[in-house]
Amino acid sequence: MRTICVVTGTRAEYGILYWLLREIADDPALRLQVVATGMHLSPEFGLTYRLIEEDGFGLAAKVEMLTSSDTPVGIAKSIGLGTIGFADTLDRLRPDILVVLGDRFEILAAVTAAAVARVCIAHLHGGESSEGVVDEAFRHAITKMSHLHFTAAEAYRQRVIQMGEAPERVFNVGAPGLDNLRRLRLLERGELADTLGLAPGRRFLLVTYHPVTLENDTAGDQVVKLLKALDAFPDHGIVFTKSNADAGGRVIVRLLDAYVERNPGRAVAHTSLGQQRYLSALKHADAVVGNSSSGLIEAPSLHTPTVDVGDRQRGRLVAGSVVRCGNEVEEIRAAIERALSPAFRAALPGVRNPYGEPGASGRIKEVLKSVALDARMLKKRFHVAGAPR
Repeated sequence: MRTICVVTGTRAEYGILYWLLREIADDPALRLQVVATGMHLSPEFGLTYRLIEEDGFGLAAKVEMLTSSDTPVGIAKSIGLGTIGFADTLDRLRPDILVVLGDRFEILAAVTAAAVARVCIAHLHGGESSEGVVDEAFRHAITKMSHLHFTAAEAYRQRVIQMGEAPERVFNVGAPGLDNLRRLRLLERGELADTLGLAPGRRFLLVTYHPVTLENDTAGDQVVKLLKALDAFPDHGIVFTKSNADAGGRVIVRLLDAYVERNPGRAVAHTSLGQQRYLSALKHADAVVGNSSSGLIEAPSLHTPTVDVGDRQRGRLVAGSVVRCGNEVEEIRAAIERALSPAFRAALPGVRNPYGEPGASGRIKEVLKSVALDARMLKKRFHVAGAPR
């Protein structure tokens, strides 16, 4: 029986991985190990490892790594703590394949330990670009330490191959997060309003803003401008989801909490909505605003317009439902007005999502199940396009 170990460090990442976990758990030829780390284990971020357990996935391990600091020094120390913790965990669990997603520092720590331990690493969502964050470098480093690659678009598959990875090990499967849109029951608007704390029937904007970590101390100023732009839409409720554990994230959380306090009945903020409530909010929102990747990947399939603010996601493929803008108040306000306009909304049903169609989780599972795990898997050769093999 082949053992597949899946690492998750954030609420959003777990939601993307959910159906892959279910596919692995339900296959009698595979044994699933789930390792929770990072924000999942933090009271500040809602102790979301409990959601994993409530979903029926027993945790094979918890790797504590977050320090109490969200400064660059604190994040670097968290990476070191995570590498130590994953070294011990992988030595105990001895998986055949380690599965990771994305580009965060928690995943970099896990992959560093796995590479040294000679564990086969499968990486989801490689080849992408997010030019405003340090995660850009982490993602590409994870790609070069990985042995199997599951990309969300053909352009990203080609980029991974461009980085020297063998084409036969790079699979364009689409975005696994889209599986939730087919397999998860989303809440009706009335049900959702009750759980969010909004008046039934009130139109609302779904807002998430994370730090742009390749900039120095800009998070506070950028969020102040975003909040001023939102003031221009008093008829809309505002549903905030709070920032990740990135450098500068706590500044954003304090500003959001203060805004909610100043706007009772209109604005609410949640540390974690969970996948069902978040995607339901994404479906029923008049627009999603901020710099979350969900506005680029899931929102187009729900025909929800996105206002992508600033540079955090710059470099990613975008659908026609996405309006990009800078960080100035008037730019954000104008972008929201465009996204809410009848003409823009009328075109949304015809938008094509560049991240594919649901079904990625099953496709990934079949590769994990069938791929040959011999000595050649770990001894990678740098693939040069056009060169003889």
